[in-house]
Amino acid sequence: MSNWTDVCALTDIDLDTGVCALVNDQQVAIFRPASSGSLYAVGNFDPIGEANVLSRGLISDIKGQLTVASPLYKQHYVLESGKCLEDDSVSIPTFEVKVEGQRVLVAA
Repeated sequence: MSNWTDVCALTDIDLDTGVCALVNDQQVAIFRPASSGSLYAVGNFDPIGEANVLSRGLISDIKGQLTVASPLYKQHYVLESGKCLEDDSVSIPTFEVKVEGQRVLVAA
């Protein structure tokens, strides 16, 4: 069973942007792509750039997959799976995310 952490109001996340939240001592990047109407949560740590920066990355659609591009070296991480498109050996963690009463909750 997952523990849900209330991280922010839905209105705190502008469309096509990300925010960072601390969930159980781990930085989590939460994205709100306008094209999907869904929220996605992934680890904020970029394993290639070795920095907590993914919440500042750009959301894009690559061959039907929503991704975030790292602001450092521009690798693309699939928001649903965490897979790096440029390097199959690299991935980032993903987390369940939901909205209840206009509040964003992340499972950790």
